[in-house]
Amino acid sequence: MRKIFLFSIVVISSFVAYQYFYNDDRLLQPQISGSITSPTSPGQALEASQDPTIIADKLQIPWSMVFLPDTSILFTERPGRVRLISPAGKLQTAPVATIKDIKPIGEGGLLGITLHPDYKNNHFVYLYYTYSEVGNNTLNKVARYLYRDGNFSQDKIIISDIPGNSNHNGGRLKFGPDGYLYITTGDSQNPSLSQDKNSLAGKILRVTDIGEPAPGNPYNNSTYSYGHRNIQGLAWDDSGKLWATEHGPSTKDELNLVEMGKNYGWPNITGNQTQSGYVSPIINSGSATWAPSGLLFYNPYLYFTGLRGTALFRFDTNTKELKQFLKGQYGRLRDVILGSDGMLYITTSNMDGRSITHLDGDKIIRLNPSALK
Repeated sequence: MRKIFLFSIVVISSFVAYQYFYNDDRLLQPQISGSITSPTSPGQALEASQDPTIIADKLQIPWSMVFLPDTSILFTERPGRVRLISPAGKLQTAPVATIKDIKPIGEGGLLGITLHPDYKNNHFVYLYYTYSEVGNNTLNKVARYLYRDGNFSQDKIIISDIPGNSNHNGGRLKFGPDGYLYITTGDSQNPSLSQDKNSLAGKILRVTDIGEPAPGNPYNNSTYSYGHRNIQGLAWDDSGKLWATEHGPSTKDELNLVEMGKNYGWPNITGNQTQSGYVSPIINSGSATWAPSGLLFYNPYLYFTGLRGTALFRFDTNTKELKQFLKGQYGRLRDVILGSDGMLYITTSNMDGRSITHLDGDKIIRLNPSALK
């Protein structure tokens, strides 16, 4: 009996210690330098039969990725670092930049990244991140940076004072086919703000490349659509329609087809509920949880990652069939983009205090979409 008691104490102590070290916000400070594990470069295609390949590991909560014109990968880590994988497939040890005024709290920190459509000429990179302005308040902003000859410097604040909180900060950035910048914001744990068309919270925003409300926006401000809880994925299909992944209240996660000026219902309707004046999702997770994040259109499919769902989801826009892949193999999945080699690139999010596995750090994984059956 005494042995059983002592064994129980050891197990409980180990679990408490783990929660302390891996759920504490201090883990969000720079610690892991990372390593490259792939024998091939990002631009080198894989055979369809080859298993997923880990491109980089020992990362710290990578949140968003972009391919530069030279096929290198620029990506964010939530504690505040911008990092680079070279065209030769080498992860640069030193960050390209460390954002000084970052506030890595809960789900906040350095989140989205995107390139200006004319990046080849102007070298503009846009970042979305969490910060404090007065006291201990929590806000989000989008800033434009100049990345030239290895130097990364802030050029302009695009939009600031986006309501933030420890959770529900949104954070996805993408330029649309119309050339305007689309920004997803969370409700900052204040659901009523999602229904306020003049608040920046719980919205998809659409602005010019210098941060002005885009011409034609429906409410003479930056709001493009509203009634959102926490969107973390945006993608346009081949007909120019905008899709978004949205976190529901524990369950009822959503894949939405977004139209300008429409109200997507949060917090008044969720899941399969319908009500006049609100748009219901194309599909939702029902009683399951996807916690969807990154979203990619690769005709005819929409691919999106699942955090709590620990899977890569594929939605056929023709047949409306939903399939999942990699279930549980790599833990929590955050972002998915299409590489210049036609491969899918996926980030994990297992160092964010919500996973008790993968203590070797987060990863970037390369996967051939034609191998998904």
